[in-house]
Amino acid sequence: MFRPGEAVLVSVSGGPDSVCLLYSLWYLRRLFKIRLHVFHFDHHLRRDSARDAQYVRRLAERLGLPFHARAAEDRPGKGMSVEAWATVRRMNAANEVRRSIGASVTAEGHTLDDQAETVLLNLIRGTGLEGLSGIWPGGYEHGYSALAEPLLDVERADVEAFCRSLHLRPRRDPTNRDTRLLRNAIRLKVIPGMERATGRSVKAPIARSAALLRESRMELSRAAVEAFSRVVSGSRDAVRVDADALVTLPDAVASRVIRLAVYNVLALEDATAPWTREAIVAVLDLARGRPGRSRDLPSGLKARREREYVSLSRTSPESRE
Repeated sequence: MFRPGEAVLVSVSGGPDSVCLLYSLWYLRRLFKIRLHVFHFDHHLRRDSARDAQYVRRLAERLGLPFHARAAEDRPGKGMSVEAWATVRRMNAANEVRRSIGASVTAEGHTLDDQAETVLLNLIRGTGLEGLSGIWPGGYEHGYSALAEPLLDVERADVEAFCRSLHLRPRRDPTNRDTRLLRNAIRLKVIPGMERATGRSVKAPIARSAALLRESRMELSRAAVEAFSRVVSGSRDAVRVDADALVTLPDAVASRVIRLAVYNVLALEDATAPWTREAIVAVLDLARGRPGRSRDLPSGLKARREREYVSLSRTSPESRE
């Protein structure tokens, strides 16, 4: 997942998974020929969250590594998923730090348990192939991205054993025991219940299914990128989608072309990109219908059916009120 000579930003919350990741990479840094930096993000979601930052800072000092801290400047909006908000804020801050220090990749400490939980969580949410393919491993071997998940095949029990063997005392987030939160309910009740009912471990098979689905997702993504180059024109803030060409594509490819077009308009700046099924269907409906119709989409976007195209553009701030 890393190349010799790279700087790697290690995202460390202070919990067992990320502490295991940090120490694992620290022990392997000379073998991998990588330079490590430590990153911590304070979401300000708990009263004692500042102690997590202090703990991670001490770990970085103990290992002789540069430390970079950032903190949230806002709170989750009403009705927004706290987990989704936290992930976006952390990743945005990590990317900013990564670019500033010239690091190639950010390493996170998600485990096989996290993978299984994520797949089940997305199954319940009805997110489709994108969600059921789980957490992307990242790294050069998996279609390189700026994010890598070195512990994704490691079970949480092994992470805990690693920390005990080194006499480490990671921070414990008490909210992880709150089963009112869906992920916690899946971790503490659903998966153990499945294992009791079947008499077998289910986490590894679920993660294996996610890996197989990722292969299908990659093939669809390649087809969508190729189609995008033929079907979509325009630039940031406004794009045009060839209506006749779009409706000849298989729905699975057409929907991904629309998502790519939306991201082109949003310029990856908006965490609430309109990936809803309803928004995708609305654009496809415009492409199949007569000119002159329009639809308002989430995130202040507007889709309009022109004579030959469906145009996607940002609406003015006034039109959103």
